[in-house]
Amino acid sequence: MIDPRFITTALDLEGYRITRHCGVVRGIVVRSRSAIGNFAAGIQTFFGGNISVYTELCEQARQEAFDLMRQHGYEAGGNAIIGMRYDANDVAAGVTEVLAYGTSVVVELRSKPPEAPEQPAGNEPEPAA
Repeated sequence: MIDPRFITTALDLEGYRITRHCGVVRGIVVRSRSAIGNFAAGIQTFFGGNISVYTELCEQARQEAFDLMRQHGYEAGGNAIIGMRYDANDVAAGVTEVLAYGTSVVVELRSKPPEAPEQPAGNEPEPAA
């Protein structure tokens, strides 16, 4: 799979150059909430604040979609993913699709710019008169 350090929402990776575009890649997860989860979330909703049951469900779905996208990017021939985004849609009551997508690319480390050649001794510019 592609290393998460090489996945970005930007359109490039600083210090690297894109040598090939491998195409759009995605990871899709469809999740439903269980009756027990809905009950626990209902209790948390009653008291207010963060609904940790749903937060955990959403985080797990995003992580699964992200990992599937990483795998798809690798299978497409890339070693990085740029322009990564998430999207979520309700498919049915209590059923949500989570999509992670981006563009799989091959990147290479940019070579350092050549250093300015040193001036040979005795060839310093003469001060202005």
